[in-house]
Amino acid sequence: MSTPLLPISEAGCVRRGTHLPKGRTQALAPGQAAVRQLHYGRIILDGTGQPLSFSSGGLETGLICLRGGGWIEAAGQRFELSKYDALYVPRSSQVTVTPGPDGFDLAEVAAPVEGDYPIQFVRFADIQKDPTLHFMTGGPTDRRNLNILIGKNVKAGRIVAGVTFTEPGNWASWPPHEHSVMLEEAYLYIAMPAPAWGVQFVYTDPRNPELIVVVREGDVVAMPAGYHPNVASPGCSVGFLWMMAAHREVEDRQFGVVNVQPEYAQGGSGLEASRK
Repeated sequence: MSTPLLPISEAGCVRRGTHLPKGRTQALAPGQAAVRQLHYGRIILDGTGQPLSFSSGGLETGLICLRGGGWIEAAGQRFELSKYDALYVPRSSQVTVTPGPDGFDLAEVAAPVEGDYPIQFVRFADIQKDPTLHFMTGGPTDRRNLNILIGKNVKAGRIVAGVTFTEPGNWASWPPHEHSVMLEEAYLYIAMPAPAWGVQFVYTDPRNPELIVVVREGDVVAMPAGYHPNVASPGCSVGFLWMMAAHREVEDRQFGVVNVQPEYAQGGSGLEASRK
């Protein structure tokens, strides 16, 4: 029997300060938050060089470096990651994470899969060279820098992930869109040193939004359904790691296939570059 999905609410969707605990922690998982497939956790190690090991179990896993750097061993290979590099780790893998001298801060994005997919390393520098994976989108009030880290460039079953950074005071995920038939999503707020903050919306009814919440560095918001724009406070930028899990393995794993809120649909989604 599947776990009932929690409703769109602050209790079900919002987890605060996930960048604070050290070690390996979990913030989103089915049964604990408003997600069906998506798992999100954090691995934060100081610069002592002491490794951390774990098994990916039945989950395909994306490990994305948010700060510092270090080494990851998995599937008989060793990779060195720096800021915004990503590593796709297959299910049933033993993983060892070793921090560099500046520590190692990783987002752990995962979902259960039946298929077997190869380990794959993604350099952020390489993403910058591909106009379908890295592009600017939006207009004067919703300009942002979008980077797809784990998308069509990575063979996988469910997970998709990337990082987006707005211009100061601008909106993101605008025009409002949703894709709940295919994918659930969460936003992890990053690169927002105090006093930076923003506001996240999640709603199925624009006139009666289920969730409007202030967000800061380290907060994560799950979006099981509904439109989900956000906005930065004046003078501040919003940065977020977006992570998605497809409902149907492989078939639903498509970035940029969205339903734009009808009132704003005339100009497109702003994600068209990713579909080329």
